[in-house]
Formats: sequence, structure tokens, C-alpha cells
Amino acid sequence: MTGASSTPVIRPAVPADAEPLVHCHLACWREAYTGMVDPERLRLVLSDVADRVERWRHILVEFPGRLLAEHDGEVVGLAAAGPNRDAELGLRTELYALYIRQAWWGSGLGHRLLEAAIGDADASLWVFRENARARRSYTRHGFVPDGAEKHDDYFGGAEIRMVRRGYGRPAPDVGARRAPAGS
Repeated sequence: MTGASSTPVIRPAVPADAEPLVHCHLACWREAYTGMVDPERLRLVLSDVADRVERWRHILVEFPGRLLAEHDGEVVGLAAAGPNRDAELGLRTELYALYIRQAWWGSGLGHRLLEAAIGDADASLWVFRENARARRSYTRHGFVPDGAEKHDDYFGGAEIRMVRRGYGRPAPDVGARRAPAGS
């Protein structure tokens, strides 16, 4: 946390945030996925900055509701949720992404971003099977694996679906449009 005592501010991301958001997103991938995904594939993904910035600008215009956490002018985390893409679950909400910089792991920022993105709503998410840290965090928030698995073509790893039911509080308004895969 770089020794600072102030708490990051969580706010909606806007198109002007695309570049710092991408730098945070890529840094989070590097910090979380090193040793988990093929190093060459990770290197290629991390080198694609300009295209990712344009993709995020488009996402932030077309699919508002993405959140970022900002500390002293630096984006240190992000979250994205929206309509569930797995219709067979009968759930309204899916957590598409939740990333925080390694310096903020264990600080409660992930919890705050999760709460801001989906509240206590019933929801699902996909997480790398090998990402034990993220899986433990989601388990603490009521998510359990439901047995579904898929191969992530982008990173080349196996993902499992985790589902949370019975929390009872409605989700924040996540919009009526689905986000593109990989957002």
C-alpha cells in the first residue's frame, strides 16, 4: 500500500480512465498470473497496451458501470459486473472482473470493490482453477464452485465457475446490456 494511510476511492470508471485502468489491469494480470499461465502467452498479453486502451474506451462508453479504485491519483483496482451470461443458472448478476494491485492484497480493497460491484446479490463468476488466492477470497464472500469448468482461450488456463445464492440483498443496477467476453 506504499505506506499511505488514506483509503482508495471507489468510483465509476469513465472513458478518460481507459489508459490508467489498462495499466492497472495489466499490472494485476502480471502480479496474479505469473507462474499460473504460460509465460510467453502472458508476455504477449501484457504487450498489447494500445489495443487494450481502445477496447476499454469502447467498453466504458457502451457498458457503463465499471468501477475503479483510485489512490493518490493512481488506479489500484477495478471491478466489472453485469447481466449473467450463463442463462441456465437463473441468476441476474455476474462478476466479470475483480482485480487489485498486489500492494493492496489483504487490505480489504477487494471486499470493498466486490460490495460496490454486486452487493450481496446472488451471482456467479469464473476464476482460474489454479488461482487459489482468488478462490479463497470468493469463498469468504459466499461463492462455491458449482462443478462447471471451461478453457480460457485468452490465457490458456482452466476456469471454474463459482456461484453465490441466498444472500438476499438486490444487486446494484448493472444495466441491461451484456459485456463482451474478456472485458
